[in-house]
Amino acid sequence: MTDRSSRHDVLVIGGGNAALCAAIAARRDGASVLVLEAAPRFYRGGNTRHTRNMRCAHDSATATLSGPYTEEEFLDDLMRVTGGRTDPDLARLMIAESKEVLDWIQAQGVRFQPSLGGTLSLGRTNSFFLGGGRAMLNALYLTAERLGVAVRYEAEVTALDIADGTFLGATVRHAGRSERIEAATLVAAAGGFEANIDWLKQGWGEAAENFLIRGTPYNRGTVLRMLLDAGVQPVGDPTQCHAVAIDARAPKFDGGIITRLDCIPFGIVVNRDARRFYDEGEDIWPKRYAIWGRLVAQQPGQIAYILVDDPALGLFMPSLYPPITAATIRELAAKLALDPDALETTVRDFNAAIRSGRFDPMNLDDCRTEGLDPPKTHWARPIATPPFHAYPVRPGITFTYLGVRVDAEARLVMTDGGKAGNMFAAGEIMAGNVLGQGYAAGIGMTIGAVFGRIAGRSAAVEARRRRNVEGAAA
Repeated sequence: MTDRSSRHDVLVIGGGNAALCAAIAARRDGASVLVLEAAPRFYRGGNTRHTRNMRCAHDSATATLSGPYTEEEFLDDLMRVTGGRTDPDLARLMIAESKEVLDWIQAQGVRFQPSLGGTLSLGRTNSFFLGGGRAMLNALYLTAERLGVAVRYEAEVTALDIADGTFLGATVRHAGRSERIEAATLVAAAGGFEANIDWLKQGWGEAAENFLIRGTPYNRGTVLRMLLDAGVQPVGDPTQCHAVAIDARAPKFDGGIITRLDCIPFGIVVNRDARRFYDEGEDIWPKRYAIWGRLVAQQPGQIAYILVDDPALGLFMPSLYPPITAATIRELAAKLALDPDALETTVRDFNAAIRSGRFDPMNLDDCRTEGLDPPKTHWARPIATPPFHAYPVRPGITFTYLGVRVDAEARLVMTDGGKAGNMFAAGEIMAGNVLGQGYAAGIGMTIGAVFGRIAGRSAAVEARRRRNVEGAAA
C-alpha cells in the first residue's frame, strides 16, 4: 500500500551525519523531509556514533583550533593519503565547502571542545565534538525535529522503484508491515556494506571472515546494491575501505573507536610468524593509522601483534583492553603463541639497527633504523626495558569505499554518463568519489557533512522545480 500521508519533497534514507545534514539543509530550504533510519532509536546514526572529530579547512586559529589549516594543505594531505586516487574536482569542492560547514554545523547545535594536544597531532586540523559523536548526533536530530523533519526508526528500505534514473518510490518495512513511500526526490545516505561479510568476501575471499566490524551492524549495503542494480554508476574499489588495526579481543560488530590502538608508532608490529612486515614510523599517526587494518588483513590468519616496552605505555591513549605482559620477550612470545626464538631474533635485530636521534612523539623525528627491512623511519627506540607488552590486533573495518558516483550537486550519475533525474547521495555511500584509497583522521565526517548539505539543498531545489512543473501542467 502507498502511504499517502508521506508524500514528502525529500526522502532521506539513513540516519547518520550525512543524512541529518541533508535533511536539515533541505528543510531549511523549504522542503518537507522524511528520514528513514533502519536502526532502533538508541542505535541511530550509523558510524557517526563512534566518531570524535571532523577535518575542515580554516584560515586562522579559532576558539577550538590552534592554528590555520589552508585549503592547499588539506588538499596536499588528501592527495598524499590517497596516492592521487580521488576525483580532483570533487575533492577541491569538498575542501572549499568544508570551511563554511565548520560554522554551519555549529549553527545546527553541534558544539566543539578546545583543541587537543598530545600525540594525536590534530589540534590544528581537526575539530573535536564536545561529548563525541553521539552528542553531535543528538544535536543534529534535535535541530531536525525542531525544524519539522519527520523521522522513522526501525524503518528498513526493502525495495526502490527507479525508472530511467528517476526515483518513484520506496518499499519500507516498518512497525511490522510494508508500505510504499513516495517523494519528489531521494537522498541516499545509508552507508556502505562493511557489515555484510558475504559482500566483503567477494573482494577479500575467506580472509574477510576474520575481519572485525568496528562500525554499525546495520550498514549491509542494501540501498547501495539497489542503486547499482538500478543503473547508477559505481565508483571505487570493493577492497578499499577505512580499516584500522583494532584489538583482536573486540566484539565482531560495533566495537567503535575505543577498540582502536594508537601505539603502533612507539613499538613494532609482527605477524604470527613473529616477523615485522611494514614501517611502523612512516608518518604521523592521523595520516597513516588507517592503513594498518589493510596491512593486517594481508597477513597470515589476519592477525598481528603490537609490541612495546614499559616506557612506551605513557606515550599513547590507554586502550579498552589491557596489554598482555611478560618479564621477557620469550615469555611474551609464549603467551602470544609465537615462536620464542623468532620473536627474540626480530626484537634483537630491530634494536641493533636503531640509529639514535632526538625522540619527538608529536612530530617526525630522526630516530630511525639502518639496514633493516622493512625499516622504521621515525620514533625507533629499543624495545629493551621490561616488562614487555603486546596487543593482538585484527582488521577493524569502519566503512567501505565502493559506492555510487555523484557530481558537484551530489546528484547520482548513471552508467550511461547521464544524470539521475531526482536522486542524490551523501556520506559513506559516495565516499569513494573522494577516497580512492587511504584515509586522514576526520575526513569521513567532512565528506558526510559537506555532501549531505549539498545533497539536501540540491534535492530541495529539484523538488521545488518538480512542484512548479506539476503546478503548471495542472
